[in-house]
Amino acid sequence: MKKILIVEDDLLVANIYRNKFSVEGFQVETASDGQAGLDSLRVFQPDAMILDLMLPKISGVDLMKKVRSQANFQDLPIIVFSNTYLTSMIQEAWKAGATRCLSKASCSPKQLIELVRSTLAEPAKSAKTDPVSAKPAVKGGARFEESTACTGAQFQAELRKSFIQSLPGMLTSLQALLPQLIKSSDAKGRLSNMAEMYRLIRSLTSSAGLTGLTHIAQLADALEALLKELQEKPANINASTLRTVALAIDFLAILFENPEVVEKPGLAPVNVLVVDDEAISRRAMVYALEKARLRSLSVDDPQTGYNLLVQNRFDLVFLDVDMPGMNGFELCAKLHDLPMHKKTPVIFVTGLNAFENRAPSMMSGGNDLIAKPFLFVELAVKALVFTLRQRLAFAPR
Repeated sequence: MKKILIVEDDLLVANIYRNKFSVEGFQVETASDGQAGLDSLRVFQPDAMILDLMLPKISGVDLMKKVRSQANFQDLPIIVFSNTYLTSMIQEAWKAGATRCLSKASCSPKQLIELVRSTLAEPAKSAKTDPVSAKPAVKGGARFEESTACTGAQFQAELRKSFIQSLPGMLTSLQALLPQLIKSSDAKGRLSNMAEMYRLIRSLTSSAGLTGLTHIAQLADALEALLKELQEKPANINASTLRTVALAIDFLAILFENPEVVEKPGLAPVNVLVVDDEAISRRAMVYALEKARLRSLSVDDPQTGYNLLVQNRFDLVFLDVDMPGMNGFELCAKLHDLPMHKKTPVIFVTGLNAFENRAPSMMSGGNDLIAKPFLFVELAVKALVFTLRQRLAFAPR
């Protein structure tokens, strides 16, 4: 009987995986933090380890370094779970000796079990060699395994039913934290509220991914990364980022009421248009959209952008405000005169000072604003909210 050690501080997720692996014939132990994982490793002597990167006491990366420093564990298969947006940490995980890296938002129990089985069946490899099967999830980003396996229908249905029943309680907690986060003038109190919201959203990402509610998981994954960024760099907490957090929580409430509607097949891929004459800003927006796995097209000229809108359907448009020839407000007004784009959401991208002046009253039919310089994960959250809202509006009922 093969032995699996799962190091995961979310007890619900850890128990689900432990039970599933046990049913599949594995001997399983769990540990709720990095130090406990290291202690269990020495006693349990597993054939494979599964761990989250965001662990208390010892991080997943540091835990892997300690594991790989021991001669008898240098070839131990280590499968890593992570948030999709933690690019630098994922890269550190590969360097520390990860055998596989999986996104928590899109990993199913069956996929994980099949991956463990195939990994255990492979000849031992050097821990520092990147697996041939690893493919880039986004251009220029950290690598994740692609999720292709489907979960067992009965197991998936039971998990999903239980998860959906828990959503009202989750929403009540998030909505109680939101006004405290937005209105608090006490920096310490605000960070405390943000830490609790981060904990809830992190659990939501894992649970939604487990149950196959991929769109809730996709949005929670991005919001989790934004909250972590704001916790670690409080200077980035401003009117724009707080507005984005509030927008995401409000939309999660809508998704919680219709958790399975946007999961229905048959919807066309999302297309996003970016129009910005600043090359750096444009590249940052495209990168953020790639991380969110949204297909985009970017141009530096407003007239070119308009011509594309005349000929093609887009689900969302990002517009810089100050551009030569035609500013963002003018282009927004023109595009909403087009039959295909009368209801297409538009997000303006503008300087922080201008954001604070313009946010109370949206001009020229725009739906939202985001402030420059923006965090790429903030833009990803904003894009996911508006594209998922479009899917929800047009999804077959």
